[in-house]
Amino acid sequence: MGYAFYTLADGREAGYGVTAVCDEKDCTVEIDRGLAYLCGETPGGDEWGCGDYFCGQHLTLLLDVPDAPHTCNRCADRILGEDKASQL
Repeated sequence: MGYAFYTLADGREAGYGVTAVCDEKDCTVEIDRGLAYLCGETPGGDEWGCGDYFCGQHLTLLLDVPDAPHTCNRCADRILGEDKASQL
């Protein structure tokens, strides 16, 4: 499977060749749906993230959690707890 273009289980197109807008509510930043913008490790979601795609402003790298991938702010809250995530 290549990563330029593929279809997710929910029917959305994904891959670094797919132009999209950040999935954060009211954000209009243009991104692609490549792995660099993915929340978590797996398109469609996994234990780390929701599987949606976010711009750099809405993705977080959890430095306190070894081997953690980029996550959106909501998933960071879930993983770290509200208090720690608000300090990111």
